[in-house]
Amino acid sequence: MRGFFHRGGKFQPLPTDDERAEHVIPEDLWVKCGHCGELVYSKELRDTQRVCPKCAYHMRLRARERIAALSDAGSFTEWDTELRPQDPLAFVDGGGPYDRKVAQTQAKSGEPEALVSGHATIDGRPVTLVVCDFDFLGASMGSVFGEKLVRAVERSAGSRQPLLTISASGGARMHEGLFSLMQMAKTVASLARLGRERVPHLALLTDPCYGGVTASYAMVADVVMAEPGALIGFAGPRVIEQITKQKLPEGFQTAEFLLSHGMIDLIVERPALRQTLVRLFDHYARAGIGTWAARATPVHVPELTSLTPAVYPVAELLTPAVAGGERD
Repeated sequence: MRGFFHRGGKFQPLPTDDERAEHVIPEDLWVKCGHCGELVYSKELRDTQRVCPKCAYHMRLRARERIAALSDAGSFTEWDTELRPQDPLAFVDGGGPYDRKVAQTQAKSGEPEALVSGHATIDGRPVTLVVCDFDFLGASMGSVFGEKLVRAVERSAGSRQPLLTISASGGARMHEGLFSLMQMAKTVASLARLGRERVPHLALLTDPCYGGVTASYAMVADVVMAEPGALIGFAGPRVIEQITKQKLPEGFQTAEFLLSHGMIDLIVERPALRQTLVRLFDHYARAGIGTWAARATPVHVPELTSLTPAVYPVAELLTPAVAGGERD
């Protein structure tokens, strides 16, 4: 009876051998929106392609997440997986040697390089896909990045399939110095040939897109699109303010600001991107630009007969890429 009148807590902890004690709440069950600060159920984010259901903020996507969301199931075939970054300058900074940094990034991101390229279909329309992965050294453009892009352009010109580039980058990879900077000229030269072949290049700029990527291939397109709120530019706004000693206007370098000033063609929300691409592909097909047609079966993509090295002598970096993997 003494225990009957004993004052105890209202709730008692479960015994450790209870089955419910084994249940652990996953750390990524909820994701905090970087724009509105609301907590969003991670499963709900997956269903919306990482677009916040509260404020429509477009969170960043990995390259393979974008490919899976855009392409038809099982249609993506990756190219040039054997290419790996090199360290032509034996570069070392405060964080250690460049080759060690690359190896650590490869292990952490699961990608060999910041660019994923390949062939896929989008609602039955064949397309060459080139997608940046910002988790790999900020998707900076090095020599292998540029080489994979040029090879994709060559294949696109050879098969006459449209090229779709999806860019998010901090710019040139300065660990590779001049080898990195020359990729700007190299990629633009290859796209010039694609234009002469009358094969369309559609570009999507996502947050953030800066530096040598914005200043080269990302803006050399027949249609330049961007996601809502994406930051796009060459130098960052803080650097510009420090140099010009002027206050920048509200919303400077956002996709909306660039659209209002004629720098891009349209802003496309992520859920509507697939439908928008299909409409553009069909417009080009009806105009007779390219040889594919709506609902066409995938066109055979010719393999490069002789693969070019990932790092060239400086004199060769400005030479335009041609079909077959050789250069003039």
